[in-house]
Amino acid sequence: MSSRTIRVLAVAATALLSTSLLAACGGDDEAAGAGGEASSIRLGYFPNITHTPALIGVNKGYFQTALGTTKLETKTFNAGPAAIEALFSGAIDATYIGPNPAINGWAQSKGTGLKIIAGSTSGGAGLVVKEGITSPADLKGKKIATPQLGNTQDVALRAWLKENGLNADQQGGGDVSVLPQDNATALQAFAQGAIDGAWVPEPNLSRLVLESKGKVLVNEKDLWPSGLFVTTHLIVTQEFLKKNPATVKKLLQGHLEALDYIEKNNAEAQTAANAQLKALSGKPLKDDVLAASFKNLTFTADPVASSLYTSAKHAEDVGLLKPVDLKGIYDLGPLNEQLKAAGKPEVSDAAA
Repeated sequence: MSSRTIRVLAVAATALLSTSLLAACGGDDEAAGAGGEASSIRLGYFPNITHTPALIGVNKGYFQTALGTTKLETKTFNAGPAAIEALFSGAIDATYIGPNPAINGWAQSKGTGLKIIAGSTSGGAGLVVKEGITSPADLKGKKIATPQLGNTQDVALRAWLKENGLNADQQGGGDVSVLPQDNATALQAFAQGAIDGAWVPEPNLSRLVLESKGKVLVNEKDLWPSGLFVTTHLIVTQEFLKKNPATVKKLLQGHLEALDYIEKNNAEAQTAANAQLKALSGKPLKDDVLAASFKNLTFTADPVASSLYTSAKHAEDVGLLKPVDLKGIYDLGPLNEQLKAAGKPEVSDAAA
C-alpha cells in the first residue's frame, strides 16, 4: 500500500472517529428527517464509463425523481482513496466506488464506516500488451503499468503474475517491473513505447487497443466464474443508512431505474453516459471507444460478492493488505426488497 494511501486512510479513520463521537453526543441529528428521510443526500461518483449507472442516474434524473423532496447533491472523484476520505469526513453520504477502496475503508474503520448496498458494474479490465508478447513468460523483464499501487487493477495484475510464477515488488523491481501511474500517463507511455503493457479498466483498455494497436493478453473476466467480478458498487455510510433508511431505499430505486434503462436502451444509454462525461470533463469518449467499452462491461445490481472476498485475499497474498474480516460489509436487504417486488432475482452477499 502506498504511503499516500496509508495517509489518506489514517485521515479517514480519524475523521470517522470524530464523526462517531459527535453522533454519540447527539450533535448530528439534523440530517435525519421524519420517517427516516433526509432533507438531502450527497452522492459521489467518478467521471468514468465504469460508473455508467451513476452517469445515467444523474443525466436522466432518475435519482432526483426517486428521491422526491430530498435534494440530490453530487460530487465527482478521480480516485477511490479520495472518495473514501470524503465519505468518512462527512463530505458525502454515499458513493459509487471500486472494490479495493471499499475493502480498505472497511478495514481502517474496523467495520463501522460503510456498507455496500448494491452492485453497479462488472468486468471491463485486463492486460493490454504490445506485439510480440504472447504469454506470461514473455513479460519477464518488461514494464507494465497499473493505475495506482494497491488499486483494484494493480492487485489483479500482481496476483495474476504470482499465479504464473512471476514476481513483482512494490518498488518496480522483480521479474516484471510494475509501474503505477495515472491512466493518461500510461496511455502516452504505451503509445511512445516507454512501457510494454498496462492492466487497466475501461475505457483505457479499449483506447490502448484502438489508438495504440495494443492487444489484449488477459481479459480479466476470463479469470472469474461466469465472467463476473465487481468493478464498481454503491456504498453508504452506516450512520446515514441507520438514520435515513427511506432515503437510501429511494436512492436504490433510482439506481435500479438507471440499470433498467441501460439494459433496455443500450445505444441511448451510451449517448447519455457520454453526454454526462462531456458535462463533467469536457471530454466525451470517441464513438468507437465508447462502443468497445460498453461491450466489455456488464451493468448489474449484483455486487458479485464472491469476487470481493477473492480480491481481498489476492491483496493479502501480494502483501498489499493485512488480513481483514469482511463479514458484515454488505447490507443488501433494501436492494433485495426492491428486486423481489419487481419480480427480479435477489442477490447474495455470500463469499462463495
